[in-house]
Amino acid sequence: MEKFEFYNPVRVVFGPGEVKRVGPEAKALGKAALLVSYKEQGPLQDLLARIERILSSEGVKAIPFYGVSANPTIQQVEEGVRRAKAEGAELVIGVGGGSAMDTAKAIAAGVLYKQPLWNMIVSRHDQAVAVSPSEALPIILIPTLPATSSEMNAGAVISNEKTLEKSYVFANPLYARVSILDPELTLTLPAYQTGCGAADAVSHVMELYLNGVDDTPLQDRLMEGIILTIMECMEKLKKNPKDLSARTNLMWAATVAWNGWTQPGCASGVPMHLIAHVLSARYNTTHGASLAIVMPAFMRRFWKTRPQRYMQFAERIFAMNTKGQKPEKLAPQVIQKFEDWLKGLGVQTRLPQVGIKADTVDSLTDEIARVSFGPDGKLGARVPATKEDVREILKLAL
Repeated sequence: MEKFEFYNPVRVVFGPGEVKRVGPEAKALGKAALLVSYKEQGPLQDLLARIERILSSEGVKAIPFYGVSANPTIQQVEEGVRRAKAEGAELVIGVGGGSAMDTAKAIAAGVLYKQPLWNMIVSRHDQAVAVSPSEALPIILIPTLPATSSEMNAGAVISNEKTLEKSYVFANPLYARVSILDPELTLTLPAYQTGCGAADAVSHVMELYLNGVDDTPLQDRLMEGIILTIMECMEKLKKNPKDLSARTNLMWAATVAWNGWTQPGCASGVPMHLIAHVLSARYNTTHGASLAIVMPAFMRRFWKTRPQRYMQFAERIFAMNTKGQKPEKLAPQVIQKFEDWLKGLGVQTRLPQVGIKADTVDSLTDEIARVSFGPDGKLGARVPATKEDVREILKLAL
């Protein structure tokens, strides 16, 4: 295990019905709140109207900014910043999945940011181009999709429509002051969104599990527990999508997957995310689906670099008998079992299923190398990936 420092100041209010707390929590932070959510509100329309009423009852002015899309863009952040400044917003409330919460974070930082907003995004990995925000308006987050852990981490993922890039910012000012996790808000989620969210949450754990350092037994068991909990919850939700207990446990598991608790001492990169971001930027693929496509292909390319980790995954996650088994036989089997589980979520696991054809592999490889490769000319991973590795991962995902 590596040396580490750990910091997470987010106060979590958790439980069915707790969205009612947004009024008093907002009142403690300011008199005018920019309320950030989607252009296409769908089932969230009633929730947003309810939140507006709750804020009003506490004397907090709600400033609606319903301009977010899936794979949110820096242009949407810029529009939100203009609205926040014009209306005198003193705090920002993000309501929705990772896209809405990440946009809310970026807007909160952008109001006080002195440079062009894209400058805060880590849009290249071979050189230092980003200038992290040093301050932000107070943030409240209300997730409605268990997936990204954005409600309890300091990250935001944003795309650029002009350059067709998708990347991230991680900075302490982006931590929410308070996050209100109300699992009742997830009861109306469609099966596909629930499945994509589960794939996304598991991917956060898998990045560490596959690419972290050795000798992290506690972190291993935390990660395995998160994966098993998500799997168990999803089986229950297939039978009964209104199972509030399963929704509750899924929400907390997804939050814990990337809130920092599993990461100390692991020293891991996030190569699967860096590949998936390019897919989303170029083809507007759903984030969870992009990761469900990349994960099995990445595993097939790299299992030989860490065979015992795959044996452990087989035994502890899928209860496979590993005694006397050879990794070259068992590893492909457990990878297939994992892909089959992802398929069972109703999520795409192959590039052609999202309209990406074989003749794009070379151009996608070039783009991943340009955006995501480090100064060493490789993609950061347990064993740094070369351009040929990435090309083969994409081919394995066809």
